[in-house]
Amino acid sequence: MNLRKNIFIALLLAIGFIMHQIVPGTLGSMKFDLMLSFIFVALMINKDFKSTIVTALLGGIITAMTTTFPGGQIANIVDKIIASLAVYFLIYLLANVKMGQIKIGIIAFIGTVVSGSVFLYTALFLVGLPAPFMALFLSIVIPTSITNIFVTITIYNIVKMALKVTKLDLAMEI
Repeated sequence: MNLRKNIFIALLLAIGFIMHQIVPGTLGSMKFDLMLSFIFVALMINKDFKSTIVTALLGGIITAMTTTFPGGQIANIVDKIIASLAVYFLIYLLANVKMGQIKIGIIAFIGTVVSGSVFLYTALFLVGLPAPFMALFLSIVIPTSITNIFVTITIYNIVKMALKVTKLDLAMEI
């Protein structure tokens, strides 16, 4: 694990924490999870399995600390781990596909749908849901997934430009 990559990922997670903190809760005390975009970009930078697990755990713990969902702490950690593993495998499955921005959007959408679904199922199993599953899925998970397509692409492009300007080689071609 490269120290520069780890520091850069820590900065991404810190920015993701701020974004997660300022997004207000919506239906059923759930909120749009923009932290996922920062986690996904971090996974695109640091593509090894160990870093994926560490990034997922840190992202899950950070979102668990700032959740507005009653009893959502465990669900946040579980969903970040499973979504990060899904994104890790997606990155490798699509490694030879040269679609650039479209590929990033696809990864963000699928990762967010996985994360939201796992969160809802985990919360349903552990503490119950404040609204019907399908209502929360359609009103929170799908809009967040669509939003995260654009947020992830934007963050990825900003990070790529910042790395180019600073001449840091973190090998993040996607």
